[in-house]
Amino acid sequence: MKGAAPSTLLHTSVSRRTLLLPSLVGLGMLSIQEQAWAGGQIEEPLMDSVRSALSSAVRNAAPPVPEFSSTEARLHYLRWLGAMSERLKKKKTDLETRKEFLQTAWYESKRAGLDVALVLGLIQVESNFRKYAVSVVGARGYMQVMPFWTRALGDGDAGKLFHMQTNLRFGCVILRHYLDREKGDVFLALGRYNGSRGKPQYPDAVFANKRLWEFVPS
Repeated sequence: MKGAAPSTLLHTSVSRRTLLLPSLVGLGMLSIQEQAWAGGQIEEPLMDSVRSALSSAVRNAAPPVPEFSSTEARLHYLRWLGAMSERLKKKKTDLETRKEFLQTAWYESKRAGLDVALVLGLIQVESNFRKYAVSVVGARGYMQVMPFWTRALGDGDAGKLFHMQTNLRFGCVILRHYLDREKGDVFLALGRYNGSRGKPQYPDAVFANKRLWEFVPS
């Protein structure tokens, strides 16, 4: 899989649930584990080198088409895709929609040097796989990205955060940065992503959901 991992940036504020979720919880459609905490990221000044590196990572227009070094690697991916498609069926009933989403999530995760199960666990906690989820503080889409990131790293068009690949690209680049900033400590990096660094609730929820998306070939 090709793609460079970006580095370095800011941190986030108080946790918020997505606006779309409370009614679903009331209807019994979400488990406690699936309730979401959507972060409200704080805009902070960026060093020019940081802004340049992250902007470059976000702008790279390569299509989300996985590339493999061997037939074995490709077969592993196809087995993963089939298994994950079954797990995602209740949340995305259309097969082609599921395949497109999973392929993009795989691509963007690998491109950023992230564990795809971690990214899927984070998406489940942040938005429960809802493309148009919006938090009470304005975070948008699958990975609940705050609109200011489009000004900091892109063209300022926050509407693009509802585009699947754009949202996953921003989310993975941001999470990769937090991991770099925390020297690989996933617990602390997840806290930064959510705005609750050092508190266990959000990282624990992501870790719990990550287990639902782990793949062990048979």
